[in-house]
Order: sequence, then C-alpha cells, then structure tokens
Amino acid sequence: MTTPRGPGEGAIPTSTTFKGLRTTGEPLREGDSVIFFDRKDREYLKTLRAGETISIRGGTIAVDDLLGKPDGVSVRSSHKERFVVLRPTLERLIPNLPRKAQVIYPKDLGLILMWGDVYPGATVVEAGVGPGALTLALLRAVGPEGRVISFELREEHARAAERNVARYYGVAPQWTLEVGDVTEGLRDLTVDRIFLDLPEPWRQTDLAWRALRPGGVFMGYVPTVLQVKGFVDSLKEHGGFACVDTMETLVRYWNVKEMSVRPQHRMVAHTGFVTTARRIEKEPSSPPQPNRVERGGESVEGRET
Repeated sequence: MTTPRGPGEGAIPTSTTFKGLRTTGEPLREGDSVIFFDRKDREYLKTLRAGETISIRGGTIAVDDLLGKPDGVSVRSSHKERFVVLRPTLERLIPNLPRKAQVIYPKDLGLILMWGDVYPGATVVEAGVGPGALTLALLRAVGPEGRVISFELREEHARAAERNVARYYGVAPQWTLEVGDVTEGLRDLTVDRIFLDLPEPWRQTDLAWRALRPGGVFMGYVPTVLQVKGFVDSLKEHGGFACVDTMETLVRYWNVKEMSVRPQHRMVAHTGFVTTARRIEKEPSSPPQPNRVERGGESVEGRET
C-alpha cells in the first residue's frame, strides 16, 4: 500500500523569509541553518532562533548577536573560543544532516547527478530516501519546473526526510513523497530518470524499463560487489538497456601548511558503487534459424528442434 504525502505534511514549519540554502551574501536571519567552524575546522550545525543561546564545546553564544551580521562572521563563545559562522553549502550540509539512516555522501551525489544527467525540468524517481540527502540534491538540480517523486518504505525515514527538506530546502511543490514500495509506484509513471538506493535493485529492472522514456537513465546505488553483479546481470539479460557502467569514487584531501604538502592520513574511500544504464528499445525476438547440415557433399537445410 502506497500512501502519498505532500511535501510539507508533518514537517517542521519554515520561516516566512526562508529561501533554502542561500549563497547570495544576505545577512544572517532567524531560522537560518548555519555551521560553526572552530579553530581545527570541526563543524557544528545549528539553527538560529532569536532570543536563544547556542551551546558549543562547553561555551554559549547568543543568537541575537549574530542576527543581521554578514555570512562568514567571526564570534567568540563565553569561553572566549573563536568560531566562524557560515551558511552551509550542500556539500557541507549533507554529512551533518540529522539522521537515523546512512546518507549518500557528497562525493557520490556529484557522480549521481552528473552520470545520471539530471537537468532542470526533468521528472525523476528515487527510492530509498533515508534522511533526504539525494532528495535535496535532486530538488536543486531539477528546479521548480521539474518533478521529484520519492518512495520510502519506512515511515520514520520518510518523516526525517520531510523535516530535512522543509528545514534546509524550504517549500517544495515539485516534490512528492510516498510511503510504500517503489514497485507499485513505478507501474503508473512515465519518467526521465530513476535512482534506486535499495539492496536489490534488479527486482525493478523491467518496471524501470517500462516507466522510463526512451533514452532515460536507470541508476542503482549499492555497497557490495555481489549486489553490483546481480544488478548488472539483470540489465544485460533484460535486453532493454545499454551503456551499462559501474564506478566508485575515492576522495583524498591534502594537507598544505607552510613547507609541508602531503596527503592527509585519512581519506573518504569506498562508500558505494554507482551503476548506470540507458533505456533502449528491445530487439524483437528472432525465430529459430535453420541449420545447414552437410550430407554426402550436399548441403541440406534443417531446423532446430
């Protein structure tokens, strides 16, 4: 049973001046989500609410002292510790999202958006919403003229995604969230792109082919090689997909300080495999071909039985 949910149903209210993740240099306002960076670049995601104080690392900071200040302002806590306050970019926001499920990390989101060819105005289906990391990226990519249709089996994850979209994106009339199985939802849809963050994406291979427009992109995101093998096998056996590719991203940051330039000791390595495929027309089934059998120097045509 699939239960449709509106983009704001059950979600936290947003400020009347909310514009999502603003990057236009506007002053800090009530309701803004910001990240406090300490001297070691550790991050603390907070929401600005007038009259309240924010507690960080044992000290406190009055929100009223920040409202109206420029993005990137420096502030000191009651313990005299200095913080830089910035609205988060999407890349900084995703790892800090409130969540009970694993997020798709920014390095993989970039791969998904580019190899998935998500464009303004596209109609996109995603399944396995979790806390809404991919949802946020898709909403920004398709824009107000596009459409994002999300499916999530677990009610608690759906509500978490609603809260995160309401808080960090804002009103999203182009978004539909349904609590239920994508298998049922795909039967009545015609879309441009399908993204599955599910343990067995091969179960939807034929349904995805039927729902996709010609040339559309079908993508699966899975953590293990065995899952990749099952998904790729289903795509190739189906006959309705081409340009099948599987990849992963490994990100290594570098430490650059005075005369020392070296890779950091830790890196963001394997998180998941991304497999992409393009929908094509199936070739019609060919009738059995006759066999040519040589008998006594004569060529005799036979037919397979």
